[in-house]
Amino acid sequence: MDAREFLRAKRDGRAHGPGEIEAFLAAHGRGEVPDYQVSAWLMAAFLNGLDESETDALTSALIRSGRVFDWSSLGRPTADKHSTGGVGDKVSLALAPLVAACGVLVPMVSGRGLGHTGGTLDKLESIPGFRTRLDPDAMRAQLDRLGVVMVGQGPDLAPADGRLYALRDVTATVERDYFIVPSIVSKKIAEGARAVVYDVKCGNGAFMKTPAAAGALARRLVRATRAFGASASALVTDMAQPLGAACGNALEVAEACEVLQGAGPADVRALTLALAGEMLHLAGAAPDPAAGRATATAVLDDGRAWARFLALVEAQGGDAAALERPQRLPRAPLAVEVPARRPGCVAAVDTFGLGELLVAIGAGRRRKEDEVHPGVGLVVRRRVGDPVRVGETLATLHLAAEDPAAVARAAACFSIADEPAAPPALVLERVG
Repeated sequence: MDAREFLRAKRDGRAHGPGEIEAFLAAHGRGEVPDYQVSAWLMAAFLNGLDESETDALTSALIRSGRVFDWSSLGRPTADKHSTGGVGDKVSLALAPLVAACGVLVPMVSGRGLGHTGGTLDKLESIPGFRTRLDPDAMRAQLDRLGVVMVGQGPDLAPADGRLYALRDVTATVERDYFIVPSIVSKKIAEGARAVVYDVKCGNGAFMKTPAAAGALARRLVRATRAFGASASALVTDMAQPLGAACGNALEVAEACEVLQGAGPADVRALTLALAGEMLHLAGAAPDPAAGRATATAVLDDGRAWARFLALVEAQGGDAAALERPQRLPRAPLAVEVPARRPGCVAAVDTFGLGELLVAIGAGRRRKEDEVHPGVGLVVRRRVGDPVRVGETLATLHLAAEDPAAVARAAACFSIADEPAAPPALVLERVG
């Protein structure tokens, strides 16, 4: 194909014809179209848009670029969850083994950090020895034995999406629902999940800044997933402040372990249980989400979910003993307190700013080739609505080296006012 003509069409605001997007991506996969031309197309489409037929065509092209898994021979329902990305979102780490322990197969395929948001794969790889790549036969055997597998995109699962995902991250072309929907839905359909729950984040730390935008994305995700034959629902959830306290890969693993052992931050536990209830309901393992949540609560509280997570980590080569003794997880050499500059109440948190700070100190990537430092990050000590005195700790930064500028940036992300602020609701809307 003539890649220049394809680029020219979108540059000039024209719609692509049937089959053109698939042909372009297939040529990129064969090495006939270089990354820089795909990056140019991403920017042109980011600026000029894709209509619904182009979005559906992109979704189909991503699915058809590789293998579509079928787990029906295992004789149990399948379900998965996807978050659109936020800061401190470690829910998948607890949710996948929890739902598996409830009897539903969870073939979870996750991604790396994207923009200012963290990635489940980076969190898992902070566990010493954990393998996020398994061949299809190993995935099937583990899914049959443990009910859960947590991996990254292999070369045969929506490979075109894997290539686009990396380029979107480093070309500032992330925040468009006509890119987000195909990327998410293609992976979920290709991985073989027949029920999918979406956690669509909303707020200054999310790609969708307003409830209206997040609700619209949730409805598009549900519609697209159902169009490809899977059941789906979505929760629109708050990302006006980090989820939980820990932000950064190994720190988030430790906090997820706390949740799996019946402790941890209340918001992480509540959202994990809400999403589990949705997954069990959609998979047919519970008559409604409330009943699913009750089942998940019992399994979380009696230790079965924690035992399943340890078994998962051990099966994928990780050091399960490190999870029971978190000091064996990667740790940053420095822990620095971020003090409040004035008294009052925390009125708002610049969650996007905190996410960008995490990237700057090494917890995320600016380029797809960048190394991630698993031990660095921050722990939030004050949340919206909390009172604070001068000098009290707003957050603790875990740093690889002295960095006064990072401490100043972190402090500037907390707005303190004289009057108390109401904490935001955790779940804003249910779709489906």
